[in-house]
Amino acid sequence: MKAALGHIANIQTGVFAKPVARGEIVYLQAKHFNERGQLTGLLHPDLNASQITEKHLLRQGDILFAAKGTKNFTALYEGNNMPAVASTSFFVIRLQEMNVLPEYLTWFLNHPNTQRLLKGKARGTSIVSISKSVLAELEIPVPEIQLQELILKIHHLRNKEKELKQQIETLREKQIQQQIIKVLK
Repeated sequence: MKAALGHIANIQTGVFAKPVARGEIVYLQAKHFNERGQLTGLLHPDLNASQITEKHLLRQGDILFAAKGTKNFTALYEGNNMPAVASTSFFVIRLQEMNVLPEYLTWFLNHPNTQRLLKGKARGTSIVSISKSVLAELEIPVPEIQLQELILKIHHLRNKEKELKQQIETLREKQIQQQIIKVLK
């Protein structure tokens, strides 16, 4: 089964706000993430609660889609930090259908084929962006939950394999360099 993203999720824009030195709410911006949608550092509350309405507070399972610029990653908000809102760099996708896992949708939106399709529909001259309507019309394959879980398991195992290969390569390089230095002494 396939479904348009707009039929299975609510899509809203992030909030425009002015950060403060000490606040109660974290203001998530694109600069807080790498190109794979992973947080790159510690987050600090930098918005006053009085600036934010309840509807903009992120909930566990919300998906952040970076719609502006050339890095259109997707990140899953896991809700284990302080209260947070997304900046206007993001669309916040909140699933309405219970038959789609947020992790699966995040994986699908980050998939290279989906990224290519969305980038092909981006518009703008100085800063390209993907519109809400383009995102809402995107067809999402929706397999059974068990298959979504299997896809995610394969994806996680593949990422672990890549990580281990990188560690092996780093250790191998270190070993070779030590042997070369040893020969020079």
